[in-house]
Amino acid sequence: MKSYIHVNQHKIKANLKNGTDEPVITVKAGKTNTYAHDVIIDGPCRVRYSETDKPILSCGARVVIETTSKVTALTRTT
Repeated sequence: MKSYIHVNQHKIKANLKNGTDEPVITVKAGKTNTYAHDVIIDGPCRVRYSETDKPILSCGARVVIETTSKVTALTRTT
């Protein structure tokens, strides 16, 4: 299954504004979204950028990492 990994810039801004540490990386695999602080990609991947006015993902992401390799999403615990 192909996975898409992108950084949620809105979460980054919210973390800075609110002093929080919510995960800002999204891993999309099929219909599942996993949120993480760190991601490990165990194999080849491709970084894609959409120069057009059409984002790559429906969430609006224009830069993504695309892979069919195993992806491990890690989050920090407080």
